[in-house]
Amino acid sequence: MQGVLYEESSVWLFALVTLVMGGSAAWASGSAIARTWRPFWQVLGYMFVLGFAVRFIHFAMFGGTLLSLKYYLVDTAVLLVAGSLGFRKARTEQMTRQYRWLYERTGPFSWRERNVESAGKIA
Repeated sequence: MQGVLYEESSVWLFALVTLVMGGSAAWASGSAIARTWRPFWQVLGYMFVLGFAVRFIHFAMFGGTLLSLKYYLVDTAVLLVAGSLGFRKARTEQMTRQYRWLYERTGPFSWRERNVESAGKIA
């Protein structure tokens, strides 16, 4: 996988910087965007900027290539997934908590409209 997804000598450096550090920042960013009721397309913009930050950490701390389109796209794709999941999780919590008479949770990342019959049975 070295050379395909990451350029460092160890997969652990990729996991630390891109998955753990970048992924947690992306999750928090996506969640913050959702909690302030901003639209999803803003997640895309923030993740492209965050991708540059992750690329810089690879460059500054581990001697990676700063201006590598291939690795920037890989890092940004990982960040987009994490940011999108953070956004969707927070939006699901918002919709089911603030509009519980209209929506019910169907999973950690989804909700649906309540049935008319069960709408009057809210605790």
